[in-house]
Amino acid sequence: MRELAARRCQPLEGQPAMGAGEIAAHLAQAPGWAQVDGAIQKRYDFPDYHHTLAFVNALAWVAHVEDHHPDLLVSYNRCTVRFNTHSVGGISINDFICAAKVDALLP
Repeated sequence: MRELAARRCQPLEGQPAMGAGEIAAHLAQAPGWAQVDGAIQKRYDFPDYHHTLAFVNALAWVAHVEDHHPDLLVSYNRCTVRFNTHSVGGISINDFICAAKVDALLP
């Protein structure tokens, strides 16, 4: 995932979504991430609300810089992050790039 974290998201208008094999290959290198209903998703657990919101704020900056925004489910001590690429109608390399960058936020 380190090489993906070093990449930048690119516009993908008009390109196809990843196929099942390509998604599976990327997920095999993305611990904790799973394919759920046309997206990739991971749950992050924290000791308290303060740590959860600190993570969400850092993630928001990554999403802003990459111009690729996840769906978030934020609770007291956890955050579920979901990426998919609307412009391709499914999962794209941009989702895995951002997943790698989000994972890199934590030790």
